Amino acid sequence: MTVARGMSTPDRYRRSTPHRVLSAPVSAVAEDPLGQLLDLPGVREAVRSARDAVAEVHRHPTNRRGWPTTAAEASVRAARASAALDGGSVEIPADGAVSDPVLAGALRVAEAIGPLLTTWERAPLQALARMHVLAAADLVPEGRSEESTALGRPRPGEEIAARLNLLARVVTGSAGAPGPVVAAVVHGELLTLAPFGSGDGVVARSAARVVGIASGLDPKGLAVPEVAYLRRVEEYRAAAAAFATGTAEGVGEWIRYCCRAMEAGAREARSIADAAAQG
Repeated sequence: MTVARGMSTPDRYRRSTPHRVLSAPVSAVAEDPLGQLLDLPGVREAVRSARDAVAEVHRHPTNRRGWPTTAAEASVRAARASAALDGGSVEIPADGAVSDPVLAGALRVAEAIGPLLTTWERAPLQALARMHVLAAADLVPEGRSEESTALGRPRPGEEIAARLNLLARVVTGSAGAPGPVVAAVVHGELLTLAPFGSGDGVVARSAARVVGIASGLDPKGLAVPEVAYLRRVEEYRAAAAAFATGTAEGVGEWIRYCCRAMEAGAREARSIADAAAQG
């Protein structure tokens, strides 16, 4: 998947309204460096709707006790959809021997999300590196060349390093920020930056999934917004490109879009729970 690479220089990154929030020292933006994004048009309402939809599906009778089964199905569906968005296959052979490298990577990351939660909360960049190792293990050739990056290591460049460090500071300093906002910012920034040069889409969507679980938005990992992204892929790409412009309008559009996708992901979760109840 290709998205626009806005914010091509550090100066533009610092000047754009929403990213002024990210660029400021975390301690200088009270306890919530992403809080002012809630004031963008429609964002507060979109966040509320996303939260309500996910909370409702957690109350589904099947998910009260049988959630490990429904969460496992949600994880697989999310991985398949995420792989397809990056040009991978969605087919898992009956024997489980996945040959498609993108799908295999997405499934590996999905399986590792639980163990990565504590790492994400204390060292987000370490968690991202691990996600890339898992996502791109079959995509990055042995040895490093000018065209490829080593597994788990961002592409060279001061801007990439600076923006990843900013993102990590914002994530660790935004304990009180709404989960949908943090997830959308992490997802959008990683798509825009493409820090590894391979497997970046899978890493970005997996990181957003980790945020959803870690923030308490979707603590059991039941929702599947990735299916919504895939079903309307052009809308997904357009919203990601809007975020990449770095404007308040673009970032607001992306956050609202991600919230709508989370609502759709909650509906997908309900269908999983309904099927499990009938089976």
